[in-house]
Amino acid sequence: MILEYNLQFFAKDGPGGEKTEDPTSKKLEDARKEGQVAKSKEVTNAFELLVFFLLIYFWVEYMGTFFVGNMRDIYSQIPEYIKMYDGNIQEQTINMLFVRAMARVLLILAPFLLIGFLVSFLTNVVQVKWKPTTKPLQPKFNKLNPVSGFKRIFSPNSLVELVKSLLKIGLVGYVVYSYLKKNMPPLYQFYDFSLNQGIIQAGRIVVNLGIRISLFYMIIALLDYIYQKWKFKNDMKMTKQEVKDEYKNQEGDPQIKGKQRQRMQEASRRRMMQALPQADVVITNPTHFAVAIKYDPQMYDAPYVVAKGADYLAQRIKETAKENHIEIVENKPLARMLYANVDVGSVVPPELYQAVAEVLAFVYHLQGKV
Repeated sequence: MILEYNLQFFAKDGPGGEKTEDPTSKKLEDARKEGQVAKSKEVTNAFELLVFFLLIYFWVEYMGTFFVGNMRDIYSQIPEYIKMYDGNIQEQTINMLFVRAMARVLLILAPFLLIGFLVSFLTNVVQVKWKPTTKPLQPKFNKLNPVSGFKRIFSPNSLVELVKSLLKIGLVGYVVYSYLKKNMPPLYQFYDFSLNQGIIQAGRIVVNLGIRISLFYMIIALLDYIYQKWKFKNDMKMTKQEVKDEYKNQEGDPQIKGKQRQRMQEASRRRMMQALPQADVVITNPTHFAVAIKYDPQMYDAPYVVAKGADYLAQRIKETAKENHIEIVENKPLARMLYANVDVGSVVPPELYQAVAEVLAFVYHLQGKV
């Protein structure tokens, strides 16, 4: 019994062999449509964190004043409503006060929500440019496969994510420890502060600490961005067979295109041989090239090439010329020049007028036309 083996299945990366070829533009475009792009979430997180603490730094005083004023305004209205309803304040009134308070809170938080959205949007657009797709939102049932999930858990990418998490924890711990160590004396004075002073001091410490953490976080974001670019390019690499298959799909099978080209050449050759009997003269090399020339003032102002060929086709042209009693003139330089520079159906260039005219004059003299 003879067993057949497909050796491609023993290649390093499956059919087609090892992925050593850079991705084609079509492969990258298809990946983009599927939502596969090289971007780092850490870049977005780092900028959002930095902008958040900067907003707090410049906005915290106004926020504090607004929240205190909001609470004072809400609570000042409660006695009025109690008096209005003779001590039996209605549930509807309480709901109205609560909604009013929440509306004011959302108003003060609106800059955080809006700027947070803009930062997230801009950092993603800068990384991958603007080309939205809904493909990532579509459910993929292969993700429910427990085997695939197990592979993802123990994949190199999971190891990288673990290293990133450890780096972030270590970085935050180092920044917090170093900052608090330098600013420990003010913490011991908290018992001497009033409530407002304590809140202001604690807020200053948290904001300054948050900004420092954000700036250090940028380092991790930069490293992750470089890694994601490298990983995406590596994941998109193709095997030589994949490149060939893609070229076939885009450009067509080279064998089929070759056969089509051959059929077109054969059809063109048949038309050329059918027009050959109309020629006035055939200029030869004499063995390698043959060019049939005709002069018809009603068609062109100069002589034009009816047919041309090399080697075997040149012999056929000469044989057809003999069968149709067309003069064959040997002129090696002129035959080469005409074959190399003038297409079938094209007129003779001006620099060859004189040489071709001399040949035609010689032929017309033999035929008694002049």
